[in-house]
Amino acid sequence: MKEEYFKWFTNYLDRDFEMLVFGHSGYPIILFPTSRGRYYENKDFKLIESAAHLIDAGKIKIYCPDGVDTDSWYNYSIHPADRVKKHIGYENTIMHDVIEYIKHDMGDVRIGAAGCSFGAYHAANLAFRHPDLISLLICMGGTYDIKNFINGYYDDNCYFNNPPDYLPNLNDLWYLDRIRKMGIMLGTGDQDMCLDENIHLANILNAKGIAHWLDIRQGAGHDWNWWRGMFPDYLAKISG
Repeated sequence: MKEEYFKWFTNYLDRDFEMLVFGHSGYPIILFPTSRGRYYENKDFKLIESAAHLIDAGKIKIYCPDGVDTDSWYNYSIHPADRVKKHIGYENTIMHDVIEYIKHDMGDVRIGAAGCSFGAYHAANLAFRHPDLISLLICMGGTYDIKNFINGYYDDNCYFNNPPDYLPNLNDLWYLDRIRKMGIMLGTGDQDMCLDENIHLANILNAKGIAHWLDIRQGAGHDWNWWRGMFPDYLAKISG
């Protein structure tokens, strides 16, 4: 499997940023790490390996950017308003550095976003906020509500980065039309501690007339072994 390592300085975070890329062609997928995870996490926990046959066949190309949760949502040494601002800097890095590189690398193609657990939050929030850039969303064991990280503080930045809050009130047809054209897969299990969050998100999408697939797997919990089973199944459905 072709593997590439990238490191650059990003002005959006005022720091170095790292990323691994797997594959040589195919549908580009941005795969986020889980809570406080790094750019190599999805490789280390063999999520990349689970999709190796699709990557080697040139069906899928996966971009694994670094995470900055330790500096943003999990940084309890700074004010919640600043945690959200750090996250916005991360989103800008993904949009203006990572996605621009994907366009340079692959051309003007459709781009997917994926992640497990809190990585699914990053994928979903990016997709719902920027449906002109993201056309596929794959969430596995996703958690989507950031209120636990802001200690009761709430401002517009919090609202517009919390999908369970802004999606129910989303009535702008520009956004809705694009989200309704997005392929959305929500993978969870009947033993997943985040099951209720996925059902809640699915109910919000249903209320908005947004097609999606809520895949509740029997006996599945919240861990990498379950996600390694889900990921290649979901990729296979869109890689043809």
